[in-house]
Amino acid sequence: MRVSDYIADFIANQGVKHPFLITGGAVFGLVDGVAHHPKLDYICTENEQGAAMAADAYSRINNNLGVAISTSGPGATNLITGVCCAWYDSIPTLFLTGQVSSGKLRGDSQVRQLGFQETDTVALFSSITKYSSQVRDPKEIRYELEKATHLARSGRPGPVHLDIPNDVQRTEVNPAELRGYSPERRTVDYEGLGRKVAQALDMLDGAERPLIILGAGVRLAKSEKRARALVERLNIPVALTWATKDFLPYDHPLVIEGFGVSSGRYGNFAVQNADMILAIGTRLDTHESSNLALFAKGARKVIVDIDKHELEKFPIGGMEPEVVINNDVVDFLNAVEYLSRNSSPRNLKEWLGKINHWKEKYPICPAECFQQKGTVNPYAFMDVLSRQSKEGDIIITDAGATLTWTMQGFRIKEGQRLITAFNNSPMGYSLPAAIGAYFASGKPIVCTMGDGSMQMNVQELATVRHHNIPAKLFIFDNKGYGMIRQTLDTYMGSRYAAVDNQTKLPAPNLRKVAEAYGIPTSEIRDNSGLEDGIRHVLEYDGPIVCNVNIDQNERIQPKLIPGKSLEELAPRLSDEELAREMIIPGEKK
Repeated sequence: MRVSDYIADFIANQGVKHPFLITGGAVFGLVDGVAHHPKLDYICTENEQGAAMAADAYSRINNNLGVAISTSGPGATNLITGVCCAWYDSIPTLFLTGQVSSGKLRGDSQVRQLGFQETDTVALFSSITKYSSQVRDPKEIRYELEKATHLARSGRPGPVHLDIPNDVQRTEVNPAELRGYSPERRTVDYEGLGRKVAQALDMLDGAERPLIILGAGVRLAKSEKRARALVERLNIPVALTWATKDFLPYDHPLVIEGFGVSSGRYGNFAVQNADMILAIGTRLDTHESSNLALFAKGARKVIVDIDKHELEKFPIGGMEPEVVINNDVVDFLNAVEYLSRNSSPRNLKEWLGKINHWKEKYPICPAECFQQKGTVNPYAFMDVLSRQSKEGDIIITDAGATLTWTMQGFRIKEGQRLITAFNNSPMGYSLPAAIGAYFASGKPIVCTMGDGSMQMNVQELATVRHHNIPAKLFIFDNKGYGMIRQTLDTYMGSRYAAVDNQTKLPAPNLRKVAEAYGIPTSEIRDNSGLEDGIRHVLEYDGPIVCNVNIDQNERIQPKLIPGKSLEELAPRLSDEELAREMIIPGEKK
């Protein structure tokens, strides 16, 4: 058996059916093995960046490993942006790169390059993967694959990378003679965990305005259902980070939805006025907290995270949680379920009533959004798209203003998934991600993206067309980079550069571009066309691109300057002010 055939068999045995790849002079052996494996259906993208992002989304939707393959040199470097998406969002992915043959490796030589298209990919990938290694000995292929995939899935998950010289790929090996990898046994201090969980439960029980924050770590631990059952059993309101916005439907009685520098005001009112916060599987990044020292200053805090380095940052940032729990979410939930098994649901009628009052007082899409003339209001668009979408739909958004409008305004229904590359957030993610999500699910995919984002990976329209992927691509066409325009309003006195056609940024006709790839298009010019225009796209049988006419001066609201206190969006109220504004469900002011 060739090493390439062994790798292909290994990938198939991981439950992966669709590796994403581009062939090349240093990887044709591996591609041959993958292409002729009976259980694999490889997908060719148009750029290696697209392959990496497709693999990333495949993993997010399939809740399994994603795989991308490229050749050496420029093929490998093209993967990097997609690898970063998986790294910063902790997505288990396997990246395989071809390399020049062993005899052409520069080794310890100080020359820049010996073999044609040789690049030291291990050095490049080491800082953005959990593990990066070059496989020079064919007999080490089993060990390296088993080690890499174990690390990709264990602890805080993430991408891994193996670099395989061309001659190694084509070498014959006997699988029975290959040594395997034995991971270290995981140990848990259950006694110490139990003490901390008991303390956290006491704090929750004694709080008048408790709040649970659920982060991406809950999904990475495959514990979404258990976390939902926990908050429902305890009857404690739950705030969701952007990465967990799709955990619970927007109309769930305990859901607050988002909070942070560009989320709705009511979520920030709840966070800033809580008196106890239990944060599970979230690192409370700067987008969520803005300024750690000023985040929920009146609340006692318990933080649960598997990554000790994330917990170490809190004292540095000025936040001092009362309890930090450095454990896997699964172990934490096991302890909580056991220790709270006899607990009764909290009676938080007043606190929940207050949150509902804020929801009514600070809607994301007030009525005036629909009164806008001449262009489409993005919040009105999200309102209609939310209503017309169906339970179980997959929605992918991109970067910049469109990302924020989607995360602010889209209202999740039961079973829907809403994903993006939350932390790397590159322009152009959503189109190749739609390819990966489709092959992971077999479902139509709804995408929202800006006109700038479409251009970053526009070549993947060819992949969409080739496979007839039912991707519904809504392009928010504000004739440039809307998020950067808003940033320049804030920091540069609206002195614009490199953001639109008037400042040297080309603005092609994207409908004609899509049609050149053989994909039909439509357009929504103003609010009057929202209902019929969105319905046409969602019901269309096959891929379609819809240009959505957004005013160039449309802005994100609300939007806090990073580093400022969230209290500028949602002040922390005194006990008297809270009592004065308290609204009980069912009562009128």
